[in-house]
Amino acid sequence: MPRNVFPLDSTTTFTDQQLTGHNRWHPDIPAQVHVEPGDTFRVDCREWFDGAIHNDDSADDILDAPLAGVHVLSGPIAVEGAQPGDLLIVDILDVGPIPQEDSGPLAGQGWGYTGVFATRNGGGFLTEQFPDAYKVIWDFRGGTATSRHVPGVSFTGIVHPGLMGTAPSPELLGRWNAREQALIDTDPERVPPLALPPNPDSAILGSLTGADFDRAAAEAARTAPPRENGGNQDIKNLTKGSRVFYPVFVDGANLSMGDLHFSQGDGEITFCGAIEMGGFIDLHVDVVKGGMATYGVSENAIFVPGNTDPQYSEWIAFSGTSVTLDGEQRYLDSHLSYQRACLHAIDYLTNFGYSPIQAYMILGAAPIEGRLSGVVDIPNSCSTVYLPTGIFDFDVKPGKNGPHRIDPGAGVPHSAA
Repeated sequence: MPRNVFPLDSTTTFTDQQLTGHNRWHPDIPAQVHVEPGDTFRVDCREWFDGAIHNDDSADDILDAPLAGVHVLSGPIAVEGAQPGDLLIVDILDVGPIPQEDSGPLAGQGWGYTGVFATRNGGGFLTEQFPDAYKVIWDFRGGTATSRHVPGVSFTGIVHPGLMGTAPSPELLGRWNAREQALIDTDPERVPPLALPPNPDSAILGSLTGADFDRAAAEAARTAPPRENGGNQDIKNLTKGSRVFYPVFVDGANLSMGDLHFSQGDGEITFCGAIEMGGFIDLHVDVVKGGMATYGVSENAIFVPGNTDPQYSEWIAFSGTSVTLDGEQRYLDSHLSYQRACLHAIDYLTNFGYSPIQAYMILGAAPIEGRLSGVVDIPNSCSTVYLPTGIFDFDVKPGKNGPHRIDPGAGVPHSAA
């Protein structure tokens, strides 16, 4: 096992560990660990809510989730010699649930969860159809996920970090805050909000204290969206074997990571839509000096995907176009067309006995493929969602004898907003 440079004790909260990570982006958060180019090391990561979500049959914890405190990230990790303008090479050598802990109260100890937030708390991709809070518990065994809340489904996890990135420079942080505040100002009362401004409430900033903490907490960017530094990209193919090239904006790069997922469908469409868990990630790092200019990577990481994905060979696919549910035509709106494709898949799965929310949870957690299939044929974009048929315990394709009917069981825990 590689040297663990950021260990976490499962019996202790995130802020009471030997090393304290962070839940905001800011250039002044001190590096907790220093490594050399060429080093291989392990990092422990806590589930993004730091244990606030429980393995039970209630969704009240999702409804009341401490959203101001996410994501709890491990880091920053400084890579000696990395300077602004370089590219940081990050190889994902291994990633998985909390090692040797197959049961316990923390997500990652043999289980994980998928949630839908209430609209007032951010909702999800289909928040108009699912405005309340829901939760599904998934159990892990031999790399496979099953759920007492969604019967008849099992699939191999595509384990990956939902969030990894480098620290922003002061100038880049300023641009983030300015442009996101300008967006908020166009509709400041919108529910859910258009963006999340800096919020000192529940801020964790590593070892910063006193006036330095107060200043940084008022400026630091929330970790919810992806940005030029990588961040919360939720790319399900960023798996074991992947190589990522991150732009470097500060000395040492200050790499951080967290939000591990046991599995996820393209888009993480329920917002809390992967199978969330804590665990570990083994990394190797190196530096391409001057790589940002040499390769034209001035912003946003590029990566080589890993080759450890489960190999599903048969799919059933659903398409959607950029027309609203009430028949309004939109111009090449691929976001809308992907929503419509997902709604068609949900409607289809209800013919087999699933409730709409059970079907929605399948699309969020299982390794579906989402694709932009046509973005030039005005006025309609076309998006498609590919559902692997092998994840079901029965034939999910249309047939002459009609759909197989499953027993939906107790269903998905629900907490009304």
